[in-house]
Amino acid sequence: MADSCLHVDRYGLMEKLKQMEIETTTVDHPQVFTVEEMLPCVGHLPGLHTKNLFLRDKKKKGLWLLSVRHDKDINLNDLSKKLGISGGLRFADESVLLEKLGVRQGCVTAFALINDVKNEVKFLVDSKLINGNQEYVYFHPLDNSATTGISPSDFRKFLNSIDHEATEIDFD
Repeated sequence: MADSCLHVDRYGLMEKLKQMEIETTTVDHPQVFTVEEMLPCVGHLPGLHTKNLFLRDKKKKGLWLLSVRHDKDINLNDLSKKLGISGGLRFADESVLLEKLGVRQGCVTAFALINDVKNEVKFLVDSKLINGNQEYVYFHPLDNSATTGISPSDFRKFLNSIDHEATEIDFD
């Protein structure tokens, strides 16, 4: 397993965003492990809140990070069929999450792609999150005791800066 000390943490992420002149808004809150726990803390903020799933295929050969609107129900069988992944999708083990993205369960976030320097994780994103029709989209900043808002255009800028392409999926 990779040394998690080599991974960017919340403060390194914020510094990278600042260097890129990306404006964000961050709200500190108690540690949360589910969207239901998070929403009372940040649900009043304008924009779309997310849930993020770290997935693998049946043969453990492919890894995906899925970011969707917090209120979307995701059927992994339907998603794997839509993507043409034989054998279906499952949740990846926490040890793989920590090795590849440098975060633990409860902290899964699209910002963790900053730690996937080998581009081993494919990024799947709800098209509503990056189509620009909302002021902010919200993710944990590699730590589940805060939530960070970023504009859709700046989110695309961030993804480009870390050489990660987003596969947009329409969940409506």
